Amino acid sequence: MMQRVRWSVLLLIALVWGAALGCGHVPRDEEGKLRVGLVFDIGGKDDKSFNAAAWEGAKRAKQELPIVLRHAEPGEPNNLEPCMRAFAERGYDLIIGIGFAQGPVLATVAKEYPNLHFAIVDSVVDLPNVASLVFKEHEGSFLVGMMAARASRTGKIGFVGGMDIPLIRKFATGYEEGARYVNPNIVVLKNFVGITDAAWNNPGKGKELAKAQYEAGADVVFQAAGNSGIGVFDAAEENRKLAIGVDANQNWVKPGFILTSMVKRVDVAVYTIIKETLEKRFRGGIHAYGLENEGIAYALDDYNRPLVSEDTLREVEAARQKIIRGEIQVTDYMANLK
Repeated sequence: MMQRVRWSVLLLIALVWGAALGCGHVPRDEEGKLRVGLVFDIGGKDDKSFNAAAWEGAKRAKQELPIVLRHAEPGEPNNLEPCMRAFAERGYDLIIGIGFAQGPVLATVAKEYPNLHFAIVDSVVDLPNVASLVFKEHEGSFLVGMMAARASRTGKIGFVGGMDIPLIRKFATGYEEGARYVNPNIVVLKNFVGITDAAWNNPGKGKELAKAQYEAGADVVFQAAGNSGIGVFDAAEENRKLAIGVDANQNWVKPGFILTSMVKRVDVAVYTIIKETLEKRFRGGIHAYGLENEGIAYALDDYNRPLVSEDTLREVEAARQKIIRGEIQVTDYMANLK
């Protein structure tokens, strides 16, 4: 039995390297370049959200910098560690894990390979060779909560989270505080897709939850649910209501039905850590991105501009500056757990 498991793991690594990574041996003309390995979260690089944003940053780095870039899409939680080890065993200079779920796996692998550089998005790993790329999601969620409250005609808004974890409750808390900042009496409906990693990749459940919130009177729903959030957008279109995107600018997905997107510049964080590693400026520890350094923002473009009034924009921009100056303190749900 143990022999069978061992061969299964080896086969998985071979398949990941040969198919998902698209390479066997590193070509000779790539010798001497910085080698970067990217391990995506369960939703994969085409989730139009968190992973997609990371992929944009990595692709930009490949276009602008002399690097070799390979990526892996594990698909299942049990595949995360074999994928990450495949990069480490081949001596990749920088290995990036996308998503909090990879924190324990990356910590284990990084400890075994102290001479390699690692980065993790949305988690903190306290090792000298690990850069922890974290975001002040509560601040951006506060601003889109304000926008939701101003756009609502019913006095009810909704929130659909992916996996019920502290990180996603951080979004929900900021969103509710922003909404109550402009309407203290607003009702905020909250649901989560699930309690396992599968919650990130279940658009059907996301749609079902959003539909129920719309039927209960909500007319704007903010989703922080990975690929499951696509179902929220479908529900918004079918019910002729509004939704709010997350992580990447998702305004284009359902034009006219997405009020705005709470943007986490995961692309900037990924690009920056690659560039710093290439320039031998890598540093372990926490790298924080918030409103003050444009690591967090709300999206405004031709797709959603007609949906947001000038008065709302002025009010939201004033609040953004107050948050940066510390005049508005937005609750960081995760900080309260420490």
